[in-house]
Amino acid sequence: EIGSGLVGSEMCIRDSPYGAQAAKRVKEDRATVAQALGCAPDEVFFTSCGTEGDNWAIRKGVEMNRRKGRHIVTTAVEHAAVLETCKDLEQQGYEVTYLKPDKTGHIAVDDLRAALRPDTALVSMMLVNNELGNIYPIAEIARGLAVKNPQTLLHTDAVQGFLKVPCSAKTLGADFLTISAHKIGGPKGIGALYIGPRVRNPKPLLAGGGQEGGLRAGTEATAQIAGFARAVELRRENLEEKLRCMAKIRDYAAERLSAIPDLKILSAPGGAPHILSISLVGWPSQNIVNDLGSQGVCISAGSACHQGKASQVVAALKLPKRVAAGVIRLSFGPETDKGDIDACADALRRHHDTRMPML
Repeated sequence: EIGSGLVGSEMCIRDSPYGAQAAKRVKEDRATVAQALGCAPDEVFFTSCGTEGDNWAIRKGVEMNRRKGRHIVTTAVEHAAVLETCKDLEQQGYEVTYLKPDKTGHIAVDDLRAALRPDTALVSMMLVNNELGNIYPIAEIARGLAVKNPQTLLHTDAVQGFLKVPCSAKTLGADFLTISAHKIGGPKGIGALYIGPRVRNPKPLLAGGGQEGGLRAGTEATAQIAGFARAVELRRENLEEKLRCMAKIRDYAAERLSAIPDLKILSAPGGAPHILSISLVGWPSQNIVNDLGSQGVCISAGSACHQGKASQVVAALKLPKRVAAGVIRLSFGPETDKGDIDACADALRRHHDTRMPML
């Protein structure tokens, strides 16, 4: 029910005054997100989340390039949304090359170049690793593809990079770019996919009423879209200062936590300002998460999508067993201060001092 005596299920909401107002607001919100992303509004398509955007980009990318070949290049440290989609495509006859990181999580551009083939349809590499904070050289990769494999499409999962590291669609040069609202303080259940000008006449993700430029049918999530746009506006206010503060907090955390016995810093210097990966060697990570949670300190054992299982990122680093078992991720926001870090450090030390290692 949308108004006095009006039921919206069988009427064209867009033609009503309420619908016209909502459509105008969605248009404005799309422009807000597009401006932050450095692209045109008609290149931004709202999705339900980053996972949907990753799936959409990869599947439509290889479909568009099906005449070029059935080879995909990605990395072994991608988000599950990318890796599981690639695994599904392998079952359909695609061949996937998974680039391995070094012990710090770095992916060498030379390794990617060496993996390219004449039949490579798509490259998918994240902008910022969601567990380690490594920043990957998407712009350099795009330039290399333009020279060696100009028809190969490029997708980047920028969910952890948007408004946290330089992230302009035009500067990065990717054909598809995925973002999500909840990583910048917006609501869950809303994300966006940038589709660049080289992707011509893509087939719809969902057929139906023609929403999202005819590419993703279904009633727009107007409330979530508004929340996404507002989160973008708030995050962009004094953004450079916020990023500097987050980087200082990250460095302070690394220094403060390094004093804890048996604690190892895994994140390499110079990464994204909002992620620090550590290991309390020998102490199982889920036990650490549970114990610190009971003390009011919220950390994670990795990506939320792994639900307690060892992540593909940890596996790809080939860490010693006792190190891998104790991996946890600290995430920082603009509001995180030194007091929060001190509380976390004190809680980790208490856990170390009062609980016996299990490995």
